[in-house]
Amino acid sequence: MFAIVRTGGKQYRVAAGDKIAVEKIDGEAGDTVSLGDILLAGDGGEVKSADGLVVSAEIIAQTRGEKVIVFKKRRRHNYRRRNGHRQSLTLLRILAVGDAKKAAPKKEAAPKAEAAPAAEAKAAAPAKEAAPKKAAAPKTEAAAEAPAKKPAAKKAAPKKEA
Repeated sequence: MFAIVRTGGKQYRVAAGDKIAVEKIDGEAGDTVSLGDILLAGDGGEVKSADGLVVSAEIIAQTRGEKVIVFKKRRRHNYRRRNGHRQSLTLLRILAVGDAKKAAPKKEAAPKAEAAPAAEAKAAAPAKEAAPKKAAAPKTEAAAEAPAKKPAAKKAAPKKEA
């Protein structure tokens, strides 16, 4: 089964297992998103109703596209401008095209929350084992009272007259 979905102002023909690059969608690699704006659906050569269909996709990566050079010039006016642009993209793997009740459930932030305490525990363990840091050397009274020295300004070289 295939579907034509609209995301980021563009339309894409997708089927289960396809990989597409779309305009940036919020999320991290591994998150599941659903594309709900379905324009057309079909199976083989016949067109089906797109009502109630949802396309579920997994974010593979957040990346950027090829660099595009924008060059502006006005003849005989010494006007030239060169700019570059790289569009932010999201790579998606289409998991399923089907009914909203049959689509894969979205991954919530709960798995990330469970992984975070484990990561914190690993980070905390080496910190406890680290050697204690040396205390800062006490400042002498003379150093504390003396103002900070300013760097000397460079003197301009005298101009030669011809």
